[in-house]
Amino acid sequence: MISEKQVEDTIYNLYKKAAIQLGDDVKSSLEDALKIEDNELGRLNIKAILKNIELAEEKSIPMCQDTGLPIIFVKLGHVQVENLYEGISKGVAKATKEVPLRPNVVDPITRKNSGINVGSGVPIVDIELIDADYVEFTIMPKGFGSENNNALKMALPAEGVEGIKDFVVESALKAGGKPCPPIVVGVGIGGTSDMALKLGKKALLSKIGEKNPDETLASMEEEILERINKDGKGPMGLGGRTTALDVKILKMDTHTAGLPVGVVIQCWADRHASTRLYDLD
Repeated sequence: MISEKQVEDTIYNLYKKAAIQLGDDVKSSLEDALKIEDNELGRLNIKAILKNIELAEEKSIPMCQDTGLPIIFVKLGHVQVENLYEGISKGVAKATKEVPLRPNVVDPITRKNSGINVGSGVPIVDIELIDADYVEFTIMPKGFGSENNNALKMALPAEGVEGIKDFVVESALKAGGKPCPPIVVGVGIGGTSDMALKLGKKALLSKIGEKNPDETLASMEEEILERINKDGKGPMGLGGRTTALDVKILKMDTHTAGLPVGVVIQCWADRHASTRLYDLD
């Protein structure tokens, strides 16, 4: 059996890694954005972001003061795990104290802060059952400068692909500089209202610059990204060529009468980290 302590240590290490080290795919996309940027202020902002990333890794401190709301995606295979949720919660609390992370979790009405990023329903854990011999953990610390700019549309089926693209572009541009662009845009299409937004979050776990295996979705991503960047809002919303680093889309089937579209905005710090645990007994 995979022990509660193993889960706790795994979540602690993943949160620490996600908060401090940005993925090579994101860093490369920012470096590419700098190469094509001809707006002086845009170049200055991208350079500042890259320096921020460098210093975070060098000093082993979080790259952003908003260390996010803890969201954990779990792919659970044919393994036994002891006290899964308890282990995850203890790992988050340990990371909050030792990394350290900013305590962000509050009661939505009283605004009382738990102090350890653990509270009612938090950490948020999504469990997907898989046919495999491991459990996979992916942590996504979701900052709210970007989360506050998410959008949902229960579109009519007749609005089709063009309606989807228009809504995503409109939502991304409406956010302006609030989510600290260059942003990454996750899009979920189908399911129900809640599932569309969840798909949008899961889409953000894909590698930046990696082509969608679905040709139709790949074409949509490319067009949406081009339209967002053509507007010229640029880094931090102060002008430039790169407002978005990438657009990522996931879809699932839905009801014949509906077309849910969820848009999830992520700041330049597209943070997430994953690992797998195997039951070796």
